[in-house]
Amino acid sequence: MTEPATAVPLDWAPHTYEVRPWRQRTVRGPRADKQVREVRVALPPMIADLDLELERPLAAMTTASAGNLGHLDLVHGRTLMELNPLQLRTESIDSSKIENVDAGLADYGRALLGVGASSSAISMASATAALTRMINDAGRTRKVRSEAVLEAHHDLMARNPHEAHRAGRYRTTQNWVGGSDYSPRGALHVPPPPETVPDYLADLFAFANRDDLAPVAQAAIVHAQFESIHPFIDGNGRIGRTLIHAVLRRRRVTKHLTVPVASALVAHRDRYFAALDDYRAGRAHTIIAMLASAASIAAAESWTTATTIREIREGWQERTGVTRPGTPPFRLLDLLTEEPIVNVDLVVERLGLAPEDAKALFQQLVSDGVLARAPRSRRSPVWLAKEVLGEVEHLSERIRASSRRMRTQA
Repeated sequence: MTEPATAVPLDWAPHTYEVRPWRQRTVRGPRADKQVREVRVALPPMIADLDLELERPLAAMTTASAGNLGHLDLVHGRTLMELNPLQLRTESIDSSKIENVDAGLADYGRALLGVGASSSAISMASATAALTRMINDAGRTRKVRSEAVLEAHHDLMARNPHEAHRAGRYRTTQNWVGGSDYSPRGALHVPPPPETVPDYLADLFAFANRDDLAPVAQAAIVHAQFESIHPFIDGNGRIGRTLIHAVLRRRRVTKHLTVPVASALVAHRDRYFAALDDYRAGRAHTIIAMLASAASIAAAESWTTATTIREIREGWQERTGVTRPGTPPFRLLDLLTEEPIVNVDLVVERLGLAPEDAKALFQQLVSDGVLARAPRSRRSPVWLAKEVLGEVEHLSERIRASSRRMRTQA
């Protein structure tokens, strides 16, 4: 027997709920968990063929947001390609922060280079790989594909000692969000039963691959629906936020760049989760408006970052006297705007230099104030272009600050 999720006003099909038998599979946990006999699971609507009608102000907001993203991509997508890796890093870092996963940039850099780092840094680096894979697949195939989602989840979880055995696999057991670790007692959200996940995902991908919807609104609904389905035991939030970018790339809102919308979402973590709750109650406009605002703010601040990165690169050239294109020092300066965390192996691979030549260039750029040796990297040395890394942090901070100001003024 099902029951409606909430009362009007609605602008989307609400979830319904169904009570099912529950039996705890572990002997651990408090007595109250062991006494749970029923669970109230959410049943999201099937959305593949639903119409999405937006009120005029929200429609204008999503159109403007898509225009802002497209303009940034048109101007800087080809002329400043190094901006994209930095924004991918910013997005994956802040998406991880929403899940309370955080680490310093130096540690994150070591994880990216595979030279040892904290578990949080490894998780953040894995999120970067997952984000990159899924966006590139959507751009190449013009589809949002289940195969790409599974591969991205494998990237995300393969280095997690607790979840590696489930990396790249949809769940086959009941999960829940919040509450107890041992049963759904007190859960904030109990996703649909595992046997329904394949049909829900087929429906979701059909919706994600439509071309008759406003792209930003479509991306918001895809994300919210994915979070409701919660098809993995862990990693749903980061994969779900990556789906936003996959939809935008598939719809050609962006062709080259990935703006860090998670930086705006993390500024209002509670509001973001409340917007997902609104979606389940049949009010999709909340998450659509939040994503449209986040994308516009991220695009605006990315213009500043594009200018700053260019100024940093020009400053390095003046400081070092390296002016001849094609020479190893010039190519290394270019590389540092794209990869501001480097080691000898990376430079040898990317620039085709001998290890001794790479080390000599590092020493010179340290003397010129371009590079600094990362702390705690004695056994596996890592160097940091701190000015570029500082801009990565500033971009995230500016997006969060702008998002908070807009919320205060609203």
